[in-house]
Formats: sequence, structure tokens, C-alpha cells
Amino acid sequence: MRLLIAGGGGFRVPLIYRALASGRYAGLVTELVLHDVDTARLDAVTAVLRSMPGHHTSLPVQATTDLREGLSGTTIVFAAIRPGGTAGRVADEKVAQRLGVLGQETTGAGGISYALRTIPHMLELARLMREHCPEAWLINFTNPAGMVTEALLPVLGGHVIGICDSAGALVHRAARAAGLALPEGRLDGVGYYGLNHLGWLYRLESGGRDVLPDLLKDAAALQSFEEGRLFPPEFLAGLGLLPNEYLFYYYHAGAARQAMQAMARTRGEAIHGQQQELYPRLATAGADAYRLWDEARRSREEGYLAEARGDGERRDEDDLAGGGYERVALAAMLALDGNGGGRQGGETQLILNTRNTLQSSGVAPRPAAAGQSAPQPALPGLPADAVVEIPCTVTPGGAVPLPQEAPAEPQLGLLRRVKEVEQLTVRAASEGNRDAALAAFARHPLVDSEDLAVKLLAGYEEAFPALGKMWQGGGR
Repeated sequence: MRLLIAGGGGFRVPLIYRALASGRYAGLVTELVLHDVDTARLDAVTAVLRSMPGHHTSLPVQATTDLREGLSGTTIVFAAIRPGGTAGRVADEKVAQRLGVLGQETTGAGGISYALRTIPHMLELARLMREHCPEAWLINFTNPAGMVTEALLPVLGGHVIGICDSAGALVHRAARAAGLALPEGRLDGVGYYGLNHLGWLYRLESGGRDVLPDLLKDAAALQSFEEGRLFPPEFLAGLGLLPNEYLFYYYHAGAARQAMQAMARTRGEAIHGQQQELYPRLATAGADAYRLWDEARRSREEGYLAEARGDGERRDEDDLAGGGYERVALAAMLALDGNGGGRQGGETQLILNTRNTLQSSGVAPRPAAAGQSAPQPALPGLPADAVVEIPCTVTPGGAVPLPQEAPAEPQLGLLRRVKEVEQLTVRAASEGNRDAALAAFARHPLVDSEDLAVKLLAGYEEAFPALGKMWQGGGR
């Protein structure tokens, strides 16, 4: 299998290589291609790979800035790009913060800005895939993962799957706290529904019994893992659900804004400063490159969602050890490959971003003919053609969503509103429609103001001149 990583100079690429070079996924990929528009970042990352302990030369690595060349003959494309780099992330956060709005990379105004400038690049990648490797699968980690995946469906159909590690990590941490051992690649008895970075665990069965209610009443068990510590025990017991960590920004929006405003630097500024200093050192560090990268990775993971934690409170050691999103990506790749690179691959179950229809996502749903029923949603209450984040079974034919319970009205109302925002954002970025972009900002629950929407969009257009050029008569 030939794997292309679009965004091959990215900070987390060594995690993918480490997983591919040894252990369960060794031999799955026979040729790894790293594509990036920045040669300096490619040089830095390849230096880290060469210096990795136990470095395996049996997995050849090719680095290129020529996307067409990289795509030729590719079986799977893994996309994790960041147009504008970490400096763009800083602007996403700061424009919002200056207007008194939550300044977060993927949630709220910052997430809309990130999507507006990222979706056009991802659409171009998808079009080039149709030209140079039409049978290839796209596994998308480019954020905001749900919106980007939804934008690509018209081009790639069911050959695009969006991944994120936060939902799956929540399930496994909750299971561990409840004393359960989930079978590898199975989510039997697990109920989870939502959108990317906006979801809830609502069922966790053991022997046919739902143990989640007991977990939500066990204050000591809740304190043993990340999501249990983010929300007050009495709040979780009353909610009857275990929220994804990103729900902190909705349930405690005021506290999150204040904590971010009090920080000397935004999360984006901290990462930008770290990478500006680190990358030049990596390229010339020789045998020391991997150690420098790994120290920086642990520091970066420690600062994740720092605004939601008290002083001195550390993340789970499993998180700090690394190994999240690349495990989801490689598990999906193994199932899509079918024979698992010569080993038994078979189907696997993962929480993924995919089309909300009970039929296989490998075939795009068609409008119902006269006398035929419309496609049924796997997550009731949301459109069957929308992208949702729910448990799926992955086979060589694609990702098939598993049916979930209908959310209660408080959760469904929030999901519907944020999905409306996502679809407005996709329309704005795909069609160059400025009115849709304004409506997306105004409708987001963390903005909820037409006046603020006007100021936010103007601020992002100033920060990203290419954004202002994107509108094509869509109501300027």
C-alpha cells in the first residue's frame, strides 16, 4: 500500500511513522510519501524519522512538494493540512478574543474561520485525487474535521472518512474508569452521538447492563479521567450523559473565555512559538532530532485544554505518552485494505465522521424515487446526507454508520443549530458566498449576534486577505 500524507511536514507525522514501523501496523504500508508545501518542515520531519529509536529502513519514505507526483499510484491519502500554518491559528483565536468571543481553534468563530480558508484547499486535493488516484480513499484529519469531510462528499462520495481521536478516547477512558475492557476494534454496547467536537457518550454496556449511570454517580471514578474532571459531578449525574471534552466550551463558555483572556499567550501563540524555535533545530539535530521532537510533543500535550484545568493539574499519562489520532487512522486503513497488508484485516468499529445514513457510505444516497422511502438517518433528528460523528463499522467497502438513539431535545437542539452553522460554512467556502459566512457566524451559539458576525468576518478578512478574494458575488 502506498500512503500519502498531505501535510507531511506536520508536527504529528512521526506518530504515524512510529506506528507504521513496528507493532500491529508494521507491513501495512510499503511506501510512505510525505507532501508539504514547505521544504524546511519536510526536512525537519524526515530528520526526526531518521533518528527515531529502532528506525526501520524497510519502510521507504519519500518527501515531495509536488502533489500530483505524490498522488500518482497512491492507495490512501491521509490529510492533515493547516493553511496559514500556526500563524493562521493565532489569528483565528485573536480576532475572536479581541471581540470578547471564545477564541478557540475549532470551536465557535475560530473554527468557522479555519474552515473557510481550509475547505478550498481540501477541495483542490480531492479534485486532484479524482484525476491521479480515483480509487484512493481519503482519511481526513484536517480540522474542523466534520465540516471539511462534509465539503468533500460531493467530490469523493463515500471515499472520504473524517477522523478525530477525542470521541474514541472518551469512550476508552470512561470504560477504564468503569472497570471495563473494550474488545479491540469493537464498540458493542457503546452509544455515542454528535458532531465533531460536539458529542456525548450515552450508553456503556457490560454484559447487557448499562454501567454509565453508575459511573456518572461515582465521584471518585470520575476524577480518574480527563472528561470526568472537566465537569462537576452533580452536573454529570443530572445530565445522564458524558460529554466530549469540547462541550466544556458550551457548558462553561464564560469560564472558558475568562481563562483564555487571563493567559499570557493563546494556545496558538504557544504552539507557534514552539514550532518557530523547534523546526530549524530538528533539521540539523542529527541523532538528537527525535528526542527534541518528543520533548516538545509532551510539552504540547500537557498544555492541551489548559484553560479547563486547575493550576498544576496534569493530563492523563496515556495522553501524554502519545498515540491517539494515528491509531484511529491506521485502524481505519487496516479495515479498508481488507487483507491488512498480508495479515487478517477484517472489519473494525470506530467513531468516525461520515454521512448520516444507514446505507453504506461507500455509495452516496440518492433522492428517493416515487413510492420509495427516503434514506434513513443513523442519528435520528439530523439530515441523512449530513456528516455526523458516531460509531461505524469499517470494511473494504467503507464506513457504515451504526444506528443510534435519538438525542433528547437539549442535545438535539444544539446539534441541529451547530449543524446549520457547519452547512452554512461549507456553502460559504465551496461557493464563495459571503452572506452564508455571515450567517454562519451569527447563528453559532457562541456568537449569536449579527453585529458581532459582521465584525468577526471583517476581522478575519483583514487577517487573511485571500479570504476577502474568495467571495464571488455572494452578497458582498
